[in-house]
Amino acid sequence: MSGSRRRRAPPTPEYVPGTLLGWNDSKHWDYDGPRPCRYCDIPTQLRDSHGSHAHKTCAEEALAQQAAEAADAYQNGTT
Repeated sequence: MSGSRRRRAPPTPEYVPGTLLGWNDSKHWDYDGPRPCRYCDIPTQLRDSHGSHAHKTCAEEALAQQAAEAADAYQNGTT
């Protein structure tokens, strides 16, 4: 049997650097009250995808920074 196998398309990333995160779901809101943001320590009622308190803009900046660091490490061969 000499057929060629079809390869799966690569998965689409959850977050593309430079885009905005969608926090429309109610799971991103803490109804118990504000707690310090994990990045800037300013109180917020927002939660990130891990359930930690975080401002949306702080989370977007952190993801962009992580993506840039990963790209640099890949370019330099230090992965």
